[in-house]
Amino acid sequence: MTNDAVPQYSSSSSSSSSSSNTGSDMPKNDVVSSSSYSEIWNYLWIPLLISYSKELSLAKAQSTILLPTQNHQLGLADSTTTCITPDPNLYYRPVIGILSHPGDGASGRLSNATNASYIAASYVKFVESAGARVIPLIYNEPSHILFQKLNLVNGVLFTGGWAKTGLYYKVVERIFKKALERNDAGDHFPLYAICLGFEILTMIISKDHNILEAFNATDQASTLQFMENTHIEGTVFQRFPPTLLKKMSTDCLVMQNHRYGISPERFQENQNLSNFFKVLTTSTDEDNKVYVSTVHSHSYPVTAFQWHPEKNAFEWGLSMIPHSEEAVQVTQHVANFLVSEARKSLNRPPSRRVLDNLIYNYSPTYCGKAGKGYDEVYIFS
Repeated sequence: MTNDAVPQYSSSSSSSSSSSNTGSDMPKNDVVSSSSYSEIWNYLWIPLLISYSKELSLAKAQSTILLPTQNHQLGLADSTTTCITPDPNLYYRPVIGILSHPGDGASGRLSNATNASYIAASYVKFVESAGARVIPLIYNEPSHILFQKLNLVNGVLFTGGWAKTGLYYKVVERIFKKALERNDAGDHFPLYAICLGFEILTMIISKDHNILEAFNATDQASTLQFMENTHIEGTVFQRFPPTLLKKMSTDCLVMQNHRYGISPERFQENQNLSNFFKVLTTSTDEDNKVYVSTVHSHSYPVTAFQWHPEKNAFEWGLSMIPHSEEAVQVTQHVANFLVSEARKSLNRPPSRRVLDNLIYNYSPTYCGKAGKGYDEVYIFS
């Protein structure tokens, strides 16, 4: 009687369930209707889509420079900007002294005065392009005035030219020795010597006025071949991009304009030279003769170039000067190194005295119409 009272639908349901289990191993409570799946997906797809969108935005941001407003629109974290406090150990108003050279820089076309001297404007622009100012050191002015000006600068540059004897040679020698003394006394006082400057330093340091050799490298663009196993840390080349360093050894990116130089063999044979300088690069002249083209002092911030780093960006009178983007980058990197070294100087000259002696107190003369030589020069007489 009790069994007869069991509702029919229970028996039918049990029978149906039994039949279903026969065709499948899935437990009854794991069977979810398609409508339930749809509801779950509706909850999940929107968060997944938002997350994927952010990942795409981040990936795009890594390859694109975004403005702050764009970062905000993409929901990216805002980058806070801060003005870095200047390093108190560095001097951010450096001044470079450039020594003038006998003559007018234009074979007498601009001035026939016997006491005239000049500085090619390209050297001034070279220094200014890296963030320094220039005080001209007029080689034949009274000695006490010249060395008063030397006390106002944070580094010195010797230019190219032809004078290797007489008063000019003696003044270069005195300034060079003064630069070493300042470094020995604890000041970081850099010196650049370009072309003629390189040659005179070679003569001074070697103590041999006949050490230079003849080379055929006038109006020639060339490569720089780095010495095997040379270390460029702490030298003018340390901040050059690797790609540019490589190109300098394969492409003619530097300008040569000299008739004299020194071979690597003769350089190494002179103990005074090899003890003072390490050779960084060599170059080859038109006759395939190899000469030393860049040197850096072992112990002082002194760098000498047989080539002309200033010409690529600031001279147009010679036909072979390289003016490619990479060549101009060479000029800029070399200038940057000089001025970065000058910022380490401890010298803090009085502002008024600096202003009274800056190159801005003089006007350059345009001489580029002759189609040769310098484009502009500062003449002092």
